[in-house]
Amino acid sequence: MPVTFSDIITACNSEENFLQIFQNAFSQVDQPLLQEHRIILTACYRNPGLSLTLKGETPEFLAQSWLQKYCYSFENRISRRISQPPRTVADPIVDTIIKARLTGLTEKHLEQIKYAHRLSMSAENIQGLLLEEFLAEQLADYGWYCCWGEVIRHVDFCHIDGSLLQVKNRSNSENSSSSRVRINQPIEKWHRVDAKTGLYKWSYFNTKYNTNRFSEENFILFVQKVLLANPSALALEANNPWQSLSQSSD
Repeated sequence: MPVTFSDIITACNSEENFLQIFQNAFSQVDQPLLQEHRIILTACYRNPGLSLTLKGETPEFLAQSWLQKYCYSFENRISRRISQPPRTVADPIVDTIIKARLTGLTEKHLEQIKYAHRLSMSAENIQGLLLEEFLAEQLADYGWYCCWGEVIRHVDFCHIDGSLLQVKNRSNSENSSSSRVRINQPIEKWHRVDAKTGLYKWSYFNTKYNTNRFSEENFILFVQKVLLANPSALALEANNPWQSLSQSSD
């Protein structure tokens, strides 16, 4: 019968025994149990409701699946990944609607609007990943570890003191519901910008850690650095008419 996280937690009579299972499993694939693994797994043990719904034939297989999920996400973080363009086909009726309202638009205009919209959607798709990696770099100095690969439910960062943090780009982003799960540690929730006022919330971290390193300006610099070093982070369709602007500026 497949083993779950809950099964392992229930079978272990201590936190150290739980971590030892993962350490033994990791050693089988020549991977040490790093500090970040220990912090995140400890949070899972202390808050069983946050554990993934992974299953494995044995505790070792489950532990290795967890590790694979974490490592894959870290190794393919947005600064290194090649993003894929939209796989859906645009609905022509959208052009008809726009043309009916703005009758002076030409077919070329409509084509540009369509692809600008598709490009914007691609940018929105990586926005959260950019914020995640920026915060991973900045928060590391304050004892926070990024939960790459969503290896713990409802949580984006775990702290060495056991604190849990969930981050969102905007206040109107859909929040993961953690109220229905069994947890012993409240989850701090932070969003980058208030969707109603447009005000940024970086002061939350600056005040907490007596610094000024968390700012929209620094986030913008990070985004520009990532896209300059890895243009493929933002998928660009081959027939996108805006592509020539990028080529002419290279």
